[in-house]
Amino acid sequence: MPELSTPQPARHPDPTAKAQRLAYLIWERPDLDRAEAFLNAFGLVTVERTADALHLRAAAAAPFCYVVRRATAARFAGFALEVGGRAELEKLSRVNGASSIEPLSAPGGGAVVRLRDPSGFCVEAVHGQASYPALPVRHALIANTADAVPRVNGGQRPPVAPPDVLRLGHIVLEVADYQATSGWYTRHFGFIPSDVQVLPDGSPAVAFLRLDRGDVPSDHHTLALGQGFAPRFNHSAYEVVDLDAVGMGQRVLREKGYRHAWGIGRHLLGSQVFDYWNDPWGDKHEHYCDGDVFTADAPTGVSAASGASLSQWGPPLPASFIRPKASFANLADGIRHLYRSPDLSVRKLLMMARLTG
Repeated sequence: MPELSTPQPARHPDPTAKAQRLAYLIWERPDLDRAEAFLNAFGLVTVERTADALHLRAAAAAPFCYVVRRATAARFAGFALEVGGRAELEKLSRVNGASSIEPLSAPGGGAVVRLRDPSGFCVEAVHGQASYPALPVRHALIANTADAVPRVNGGQRPPVAPPDVLRLGHIVLEVADYQATSGWYTRHFGFIPSDVQVLPDGSPAVAFLRLDRGDVPSDHHTLALGQGFAPRFNHSAYEVVDLDAVGMGQRVLREKGYRHAWGIGRHLLGSQVFDYWNDPWGDKHEHYCDGDVFTADAPTGVSAASGASLSQWGPPLPASFIRPKASFANLADGIRHLYRSPDLSVRKLLMMARLTG
C-alpha cells in the first residue's frame, strides 16, 4: 500500500473550531433567470429572490443552501461552514485575516465570520441561523431483491419531476498550495481525512475530508481537496432520496437540454451512486444517494491515485472532468503557481497528467 510522505492531511489535536455541516455555497452569475431555471430543474427550491440575489434551499430544516449574486462575470465566490457556537466564532475571528463577528443578512439570520483559506477561497463560518420547517419529500422506493420481496401486486411509479434534494452534501476544490490549504482546514475547522489517494512519490493527489462530530456518523467527505495546477472549484454534490431520484434527475435535466458531465455510476471511495450535470456556465453539480458515513474514530485510508479509482462502475471518466479547460489564462495561472508553490514541480505535473490519461 502507498505511504503518505507529507505531513498533510492529518487530524489536528486541538482545532480552532469543529464544523458541523456544509451550510451553503455562494456564486456570482450574470443572469439570475438562467441560474434559477437550472437550479429549480436540478431540484433546489427558491426561497427568496431580489433584483440582485437568489437564495435557494433543499428539503432539510435550514433556511437556504445556495446563494446566487448578480455580477458581470460568472464565478464561484465561496462557501459556508456551520460551527458549534458563538465561542467558536470568537476564536475564528482571531485567525489571521478573519473578519469580526457580523450579522448574517440572509434568510434565517445568524452571525458570520469571513475568512480566506491559503488558496484564496472565501469561507464563511456561521452560527445561529434559524431552523426552517423541512420540506415534504417522497419516501424511498421499496426494492424487491432475491432475498426479500416486500412489494407484491404493485408497481414503482416515481413522479416525473425534478428530484427532491435532501441537502447540500459536499464540495470538491483543487488547490496548488496543497499542504498549507489542507492544514488550514484541519487546524481551524477540525476536518478528518477519511481517505487519501497518493501519487507514485507518496504525495497526496486528493484527500476526502469529513466532519468531526464524535460518535455521530458523518459523510465520508464534506470537503475534498485535490492537488491541482491552480485554485479552482471542481464540483458540488447534493443528496437525493434514492437511486430512482438520481435517474429521474438525469431524465428531467436531459429533457430540458442541460449538458451532462458524468454518470450514472458508483464511487469507489464514499460509495455514492452519482450523476453529474453542468450548469449553464459549466460548473458541475452532482446528484447522489447511498453514501458511506463514519464516526470520528475511523482511521484514514491511503491508496494509489488513478483515473479508474474514482468509480466502481459506470461510464469511463471523461478527461474533461478533471483536466482544466485549455486556455491561455489557465496555462499562465498554472505556470505562475508552478514557480511559487512548494507543492508543485514539473515532475509532479507529469505524474498528474499520466493519471488523467
